[in-house]
Amino acid sequence: MSIGGNYYDLDIIDNYSRYTWTLFIVTKHDAFTSFKILARILQNENNSNISTTKLTTEGNFRMKVLKNFVINNMV
Repeated sequence: MSIGGNYYDLDIIDNYSRYTWTLFIVTKHDAFTSFKILARILQNENNSNISTTKLTTEGNFRMKVLKNFVINNMV
């Protein structure tokens, strides 16, 4: 558990620059919402879209939802 009471972290890595964002989340259910918020912030800051994702936990229902979100909303 982190100092803020979070049990999990969500690591997002830019494959081109290797820049890393680490989001601390209380439950696994918060991962998708946290990703959506960060994605929108990055899109607005950089005026660009996320074009691909590489998920490390394929097969998980939540990861399929995340992948569909990226395909439908980011490209």
